[in-house]
Amino acid sequence: MVELVQFPTRVVCSVDIFLAVVTVIGLAVFEMISSVDNAVVNADVLSTMSRWARRWFLVWGMLVSVFLVRLGLPFLIVYSVAGRGVGTGNIFIAIISGDPTFAQAISASAPPLLSAGGLFLVFLFLHWLFLEPKNYGLRGEAYVYRRGAWFYAVASIILTLTIWYSIQNNNAWIAFGAAVGSTLFFITHGFRQNAEEREKQMLTDRKKMTEWSKLLYLEVIDASFSIDGVLGAFAFTLSVPLIVIGTAIGAIAVRELTARNIESVKKYKYLKNGAMYSIAFLGAIMLVDAFGGHIQQWVSPLATVAIMAYFFFASSRDLKRVKSN
Repeated sequence: MVELVQFPTRVVCSVDIFLAVVTVIGLAVFEMISSVDNAVVNADVLSTMSRWARRWFLVWGMLVSVFLVRLGLPFLIVYSVAGRGVGTGNIFIAIISGDPTFAQAISASAPPLLSAGGLFLVFLFLHWLFLEPKNYGLRGEAYVYRRGAWFYAVASIILTLTIWYSIQNNNAWIAFGAAVGSTLFFITHGFRQNAEEREKQMLTDRKKMTEWSKLLYLEVIDASFSIDGVLGAFAFTLSVPLIVIGTAIGAIAVRELTARNIESVKKYKYLKNGAMYSIAFLGAIMLVDAFGGHIQQWVSPLATVAIMAYFFFASSRDLKRVKSN
């Protein structure tokens, strides 16, 4: 009888460990692919900086990007949705220890967070699909891009339907989360457009900005790009420790990529497509979960890896074709 009781316990523990490992791998892959644009910006700006400034950014700047932003932002998000009345010290202990009572509180408070993050990611994908220049990796992308003005209509309709469906289900908090996600998207999009202009200025007029100004610019850009990865991470899991570990691994890998050879990554021209389709899939999962869909935890990491594997091999095939010609 004792063995019969212990065996299922071991199986449950093994399944939990497997899910945790798969989730961390999926988070790391997602963080890397969603940060490719960030790595390209970093590499371009670093090329205008002195050796000591590049070293400072790649060492000390990584501590800020990886440990402060990737740890602080998930903690702040969870605290805002489930930590009211708990106290900062107590909630930190509850998050790290995996307190089941607090885990239930997070799950109960998650719908507005999921609707905000889901709508943000869906808008991010739609903006890329309709308005951003791209290498066409799938049939139909060129047709959609030629009708870029549709983005505003499609985004508005999705926001309206989300809020309407939330009200129909008597859940105003989900509607509020959708409004927050929409607002967050347009704020960060405006910021990034301005950042692109600043980057062009830095690359054309190298003496105008000091090294410290460029370092500050890169840190702020890192924080902006991290929003995508952190919000998308909640489509994988609501566990803050797993989010911190997975996104930190991905961020460190991106820094190493920036330091070594970003040009080799640029050759794989469909990686951005894979990143955006992964973002669309994760955004849809978050919206479904917000309305009680309860998608299994393993779906997000496996789907992310599968999508990226497809576009990686498509990029490799195209690269071989170019070299053979």
